[in-house]
Amino acid sequence: MNVGFIGLGLMGASMASNLQAAGHALVVHDSRRQAAAPHLAAGAAWKDTPRLVAEAVDVVFTSLPGPPEVESVALGADGLIHGLRKGAAFFDLSTNAPALIRRIHAAFKDKGVDVLDAPVSGGPIGAKTRRLAIWVGGDRALFDRHKPLLDAMGDQAYYVGPIGAGAVAKLVHNCSSTAIRAVLAETFSMGVKAGVDPLALWKAVRQGASGRRRTFDTLVDKFLPGTYDPPSFALKLLHKDVSLATAVGREVGVPMRLANLVLAELTEALNRGWGDKDSSTFMLLEAERAGVELAVPPEALRQVIEQDSRS
Repeated sequence: MNVGFIGLGLMGASMASNLQAAGHALVVHDSRRQAAAPHLAAGAAWKDTPRLVAEAVDVVFTSLPGPPEVESVALGADGLIHGLRKGAAFFDLSTNAPALIRRIHAAFKDKGVDVLDAPVSGGPIGAKTRRLAIWVGGDRALFDRHKPLLDAMGDQAYYVGPIGAGAVAKLVHNCSSTAIRAVLAETFSMGVKAGVDPLALWKAVRQGASGRRRTFDTLVDKFLPGTYDPPSFALKLLHKDVSLATAVGREVGVPMRLANLVLAELTEALNRGWGDKDSSTFMLLEAERAGVELAVPPEALRQVIEQDSRS
């Protein structure tokens, strides 16, 4: 199969090389021709524009810095839309705006070309070693048909849902992980300034209840199933714990901006009369503001956890 790849930066270069290593004939383009030197040396063909790449391939991948670049490569004067034939497929591996990828999907659909959003997670090392999550939104049959191509680039290609779903998953992941790192910077700064050796502190907390679990697995207990009874740890006790932490921050002169926002959420939940309910109950406040209700069947959640433990 002739495969196109546009965008040979830190992530794209390795993903393109892995496609070549899997035996696929590659046609490449980048804003800097020198970025393609390793791929050309390995037998790839160069094209001067995205349109010319599109005319030569059955499937094309883009790995670009962001929405403006994706829009230009997809819809510009020399864009993919002018070259891809009916029945071809276009996977955008970039971290993109859901609204834009849906608009691109609609424009290409009129030409009989399938578009799927497929952002990746794993960083440059993951791209090089093929330890990448690839979150795909679009037509399920197209995902299944082209999964071998995705498997050549990553070890966790996963179909999320309709067009745009992959982009949403990537944004949820990156925004969550960034917020968590910001909180960790805040709380660890407090702990170190309060007199604990940073290595000893890290070794201690990673053995706690949260430290022993995957970050997002904590959602399985209460939030995703929407079941908060019976309580495993009372909200009033968690409110006390976070209050104590922010008090230490004040004592040692460490601003605890994010922790104080969390404390405000806990206080609001406490004022609802939820003190004896589960400590996770405060998460209902945000679901309520968003107007969403969650009730994922516990058995479905268990199956995911069990499947991951076997793999």
